[in-house]
Amino acid sequence: MSDTRRRVKVYTLNEDRQWDDRGTGHVSSTFVERLKGISLLVRAESDGSLLLESKISPNTAYQKQQDTLIVWSEADNYDLALSFQEKAGCDEIWEKICQVQGKDPALDITQDPIDESEEDHFEEIPETTHLVELPPCELSRLEEIADLVTSVLSSPIRREKLALALMSEGYIKKLLGLFRVCEDLENREGLHHLYEIVRGVLFLNKAALFEIMFSDDCIMDVVGCLEYDPALVQPKRHREFLTKTAKFKEVIPITDSELRQKIHQTYRVQYIQDIILPTPSVFEENFLSTLTSFIYFNKVEIVSMLQEDEKFLTEVFAQLTDEATDSKRRELVNFVKEFCAFSQTLQPQNRDAFYKTLANLGILPALEIVMGMDDLQVRAAAIDIFSYLVEFSPSMVREFVMQEQQQTEDDVLLINVVIKQMICDSDPELGGAVQLMGLLRTLIDPENMLASSNKTEKTEFLSFFYKYCMHVLTAPLLKGTHCVLLALILELLTFCVEHHTYHIKTYIMNKDLLRRVLVLMNSKHTFLALCKLFSTLL
Repeated sequence: MSDTRRRVKVYTLNEDRQWDDRGTGHVSSTFVERLKGISLLVRAESDGSLLLESKISPNTAYQKQQDTLIVWSEADNYDLALSFQEKAGCDEIWEKICQVQGKDPALDITQDPIDESEEDHFEEIPETTHLVELPPCELSRLEEIADLVTSVLSSPIRREKLALALMSEGYIKKLLGLFRVCEDLENREGLHHLYEIVRGVLFLNKAALFEIMFSDDCIMDVVGCLEYDPALVQPKRHREFLTKTAKFKEVIPITDSELRQKIHQTYRVQYIQDIILPTPSVFEENFLSTLTSFIYFNKVEIVSMLQEDEKFLTEVFAQLTDEATDSKRRELVNFVKEFCAFSQTLQPQNRDAFYKTLANLGILPALEIVMGMDDLQVRAAAIDIFSYLVEFSPSMVREFVMQEQQQTEDDVLLINVVIKQMICDSDPELGGAVQLMGLLRTLIDPENMLASSNKTEKTEFLSFFYKYCMHVLTAPLLKGTHCVLLALILELLTFCVEHHTYHIKTYIMNKDLLRRVLVLMNSKHTFLALCKLFSTLL
């Protein structure tokens, strides 16, 4: 199926309440005999394999969010989402779901079954009534409004109707206007009611309400309401932190006002979720799933917008390696690190384009320079960035270092800079050395070379590594080096013996390496590592 309207990304919510990408494919709705009902099927666009098979159950509450998302729970703690490439495709599948359940597709949530007591209650309400009747937005009615918001949280139907009512007639903005009045009057009781109201509105789990509450002219008042938790003796100072302490630094001026606004919004909403809102109970967990989605897709949009701004990124890398930018290099490298972390939210094909963009802009030669700098924080951030690149594509890194060697006459190569950083780790616990050893191990592992499109990568890279890099790795064996570091090097050599049969044995014989390491036999720190190395050789 090539119809882009039905092209979707499948997500599942993990235990950390983060959305995991399960793949891209095309969705259809069809009768599945085995499941005895109309089901949603997603087949991978790469090989046609089945990514999702989910029966449309009459008892499942589906939600449509942000025009291109359909979210639902199949079981306790198992949430699913379909992210559509086009709104038209989302609307088609949504109408099919509503048709199967006999629901109105004009609503953004299908209705859970209700028990007999609730059914009796709702029979009194005419079928034409779609909204909850809200009290007038007045100071004297705040307690009544708070009671209403709190009372609907146990019923999906009433939550939906209240959300629709709140979106009409600018009710949210009127409430936030009352918040400013209550603060001016020091009306603590009213502020406590507003805390309950705003917290309850967030728990309605409605993306359209979030768009209003998290807009530039509302979000700080929302934060202000959440400062007045009745359980606290004194209100928290979250607004003061967000406006005075948490300063937004533009390492390179961002000219796109929409991008700047999106970054500010995402930081503040993340702060609301992580810092301000209390940890939800088991009963409340699903109330914030849309908030998690809101933050997630904001991050995806930020990465995409930054990636498309080639002028901005070009300037970042130019200044990162410019000697004149010493004063803000730490900010620059931390920006790139956070940028890479955000990229983990991208779909695989977009992540591939992202890292190719970074490679074309010179991320690897830039890392080679900053890894050799004296600033420990700069070096640590550079290593973290390097780990993202190695994890994404060790072949890309290998290809770079082999090309680099052809363009220079010395051994100042990126991979040798990494080895030297491992050897010179100043941390007594050698945390950085262990991290770098793991990255080196990935780079020299033939197992992940086999998947390369370049059939000669294994032969070419290992020949390169033993000719230009192995002497840097084994140099500490000739010196009185930190014993724990020697154990790490011996462990890496053992890996080489296990996986590089020809190259490592030739190197050991030609360099008389066994005789050199035998002097370490008396060291209790390296004895076990040596025993493992020798047993592997034998």
